[in-house]
Amino acid sequence: MAATDYATNVFFNCPFDDGYEELRDAMVFAIYDCGFIPRCALEEDNGGDVRFEKIKKIIEDSKFGIHDISRTELDQIDENTALPRFNMPLELGVFIGAKRFGDSRQKRKNLLILDRDPYRYHIFISDISGHDIRSHGDDLEKLISKVRDWLTTASRRKTIPGGQKILERYRAFRKELPVLAAALDLEMGEITYNDYSNIVSEWLKEKSS
Repeated sequence: MAATDYATNVFFNCPFDDGYEELRDAMVFAIYDCGFIPRCALEEDNGGDVRFEKIKKIIEDSKFGIHDISRTELDQIDENTALPRFNMPLELGVFIGAKRFGDSRQKRKNLLILDRDPYRYHIFISDISGHDIRSHGDDLEKLISKVRDWLTTASRRKTIPGGQKILERYRAFRKELPVLAAALDLEMGEITYNDYSNIVSEWLKEKSS
């Protein structure tokens, strides 16, 4: 995916596991429907590039950042080898660091921190107290609303649709997605992040024309 204007890019930092996929799909749709471009490490598939370097480059190119820290559970059941997930807090730290120590463009960054439950973050990352952390309760309707309201405030755009309108469009899109995928000779289980991103973007362009 080609980089776009800094002021349009929204880096999103979230879990990429199957359990979060429904929320991730809703977030990508909401970002597009608000008139922005979602950016994440999944858009690049060059095995020769170091993953963390990709992430740092996308963060550098993005004025806005959404960081969902709701998945910090241990990855394995065996308590002797179980470890928490550190990727989301790490990427959040890089984004905050870029805003604090970067050049004048980086200092214009704006971020939204999401968690599953209110104040849960106090248990595992209390140093971010003072930031306005929003909770979504693993509910995609709440997630869409939080993303929409934040982007409206952060960008000061007056053309962003309301959360209910975005939700209605998202539900309509999901009903059409199997047909849209079939038109591209894709099975639903074969849809990659870039496939999904392109389908969302083209569907919204068609509906707005």
